[in-house]
Amino acid sequence: MLKVSTAPHIYSQTNTRTIMRDVIIALAPAGLVAIILFGLNALVTIATAVTGCVFFEYATCRYWLKTRPSTSDLSAVVTGILLAYNLPCNMPIWMILIGCFVAIIIAKAAFGGIGKNVFNPALAGRVFLFISFPVQMTTWINPNWKDFLNVDVTTSATTLGILKHAEPETSFFELADKLPSYTDMFVGNIGGSMGEISALALLLGLFWMLYRKVISWHIPFYYIGTFALLNTIFWFVAGKATCEPLTQLLSGGLFLGAFFMATDYTTSPMSKNGKIVFAIGCGVLTFVIRQYGSYPEGVSFAILIMNAFVPLIDKAFHPRIFGTGRK
Repeated sequence: MLKVSTAPHIYSQTNTRTIMRDVIIALAPAGLVAIILFGLNALVTIATAVTGCVFFEYATCRYWLKTRPSTSDLSAVVTGILLAYNLPCNMPIWMILIGCFVAIIIAKAAFGGIGKNVFNPALAGRVFLFISFPVQMTTWINPNWKDFLNVDVTTSATTLGILKHAEPETSFFELADKLPSYTDMFVGNIGGSMGEISALALLLGLFWMLYRKVISWHIPFYYIGTFALLNTIFWFVAGKATCEPLTQLLSGGLFLGAFFMATDYTTSPMSKNGKIVFAIGCGVLTFVIRQYGSYPEGVSFAILIMNAFVPLIDKAFHPRIFGTGRK
């Protein structure tokens, strides 16, 4: 007997909630490292960002969009975690809540809610806070796993900050005395935004998402590969000390952005070739902003700029209709 019905014809156990749950699991190692190294401040920052994003998500769905609250799909929780990971651990609570407001209401709900936003909400919130409160967003606490209550707080410049303010003629060997070791940068024993400091923890999260097939390898590989290639060329050919590849790779929010924010389903291209173009664009922009911009970091701006081009990329690489020459 032939059964005729409407789509969808293929069902899967995978849904938004299961995907977000896997992303939360992937983000857990970086959060654990942040809490160990930065103590109570990190825990408060994460809890505040998650609570704020969930509250604004519920309020906008219930009272503005007049739809069923989507807080149960855990997308607001992921946005809160990512926003917290992009902040210093000593960020005032009221500033964190402003970032939550911008991320959920302006960058997400104003476009119609989940699946309709053009820009990554967590990055939009982070950039708004960075522009509005530059002092608080660039005051970095030194990690100290022995001081959970953060009683004895000291601050320092980040690795990218040291590179940005280095004299043009300075050799890398002269800079090396001021920079943390590769081991400290890999493990996370450095100052910076909470979720970006430990490359090891972020790599564990990447492996989990690849294993669970939450994301594909294309965006992380081409993003980091493009960025590494440009730094290598300028390091060996131009002799530019601030382009030392390994230091640039392990510094700042490159891994956090490439693994968790550039791969966002809503704000990244749908096709494989589109993802490659998007990732290469992110890598080029990150390199240009870090080396020639006024800010030490360029990941957030690079991803947001490329988010704006996603509709054009999707149009250019839209799959052709089978059996025709049309798209």
